[in-house]
Amino acid sequence: MQNQKIIIDDTTLRDGEQSAGVAFSLEEKLAIAQHLDSIGVPELEIGIPSMGTEEYESIQEIIKLNLNAHLVIWSRMRSDDLKCCRGLKVQMIDLSMPVSDIQIARKLGKTRDWVLQEIDWQVKSALNEGFEVCVGGEDASRADPDFLCQVSETAQKAGASRFRFADTLGIMEPFGIRARFEQLRQAVDLDLEIHAHDDLGLATANTLAAILGGATHANTTVHGLGERAGNAALEEVVMGLRHLHQIDTGVDLKHYQQLSTLVASAAQRPVGWHKSLVGDGVFTHEAGIHVDGLLKDLQNYQGVDPAEMGRSHQLVLGKHSGTHGVIHAYQALGLTLDRTTAERLLSRIRQFAETTKKTPNSMDLLNFYRARI
Repeated sequence: MQNQKIIIDDTTLRDGEQSAGVAFSLEEKLAIAQHLDSIGVPELEIGIPSMGTEEYESIQEIIKLNLNAHLVIWSRMRSDDLKCCRGLKVQMIDLSMPVSDIQIARKLGKTRDWVLQEIDWQVKSALNEGFEVCVGGEDASRADPDFLCQVSETAQKAGASRFRFADTLGIMEPFGIRARFEQLRQAVDLDLEIHAHDDLGLATANTLAAILGGATHANTTVHGLGERAGNAALEEVVMGLRHLHQIDTGVDLKHYQQLSTLVASAAQRPVGWHKSLVGDGVFTHEAGIHVDGLLKDLQNYQGVDPAEMGRSHQLVLGKHSGTHGVIHAYQALGLTLDRTTAERLLSRIRQFAETTKKTPNSMDLLNFYRARI
């Protein structure tokens, strides 16, 4: 897997902003785009031109940044939407078309044959406008697998260079999605992209499984921001590929904290304390057995080096601490404890944690030490 090239196509500025109640200002959009570009994200989906003049102009401003990343815009597979995209100097347009029978019939009021004809016509129209084309299969996870192959074959014959499999409702599981991508990979030579939603908590797992099945591109968002339960998280996909499959996407997360803080603030969606890789608690340790092990050798309790995220381990004291942790914490304050004193202070620390529901800070620890003298 080491030689497999996977392109991250981050859609924080499109699907991320579609999260209910999220609205980025132009300044926030520009800053997010620049941060994503600075850490090496190779492709950015930056907006929906048909939303109107303000969205079109914001896309233009992102284009003016002259980023290294390739830029993608999103459009429904409709002639009127495509007209709204004219004049935008981006590398690719994603033309989205429902491909499940339920959406074809009940959303569009059309047939499978109509879908295939429209894909042929609209892809060629977009190519004539100067865009590279990705055909986005909306609700692909509920589509008939054989029809999905027909869709991708039609897209390829019309001149599209990529097909996006959208698990629009987040209902897939890793084994099933890998099989779907293996089937698509046998059917076409197109680049294949996975767009996973997290309704069942499987967006990252499904993204990794799709890549094992032949996907070449992965949609992500910062923190997994997006509609309903969100999308596959950029940080999780990058680190999952690196650690589980030895695939380097070229994205450097050492300065990710700045981007994380920016997106959390712009979206008004605070990062959860336990959020993988970026939450405050992820590299924080209290339990005595863990702290003791970390003090002896970080590899005892380190699956991911926090330095990869520009972070470090934090050792705190609380109800589940042990004497080794207490001795270490007081050493950092310039105080050397014998074991008897450490045990006495540990009792006080546990009482404090249970009563206040907090971890003691440096001043608390000094007060406990003075009180015991």
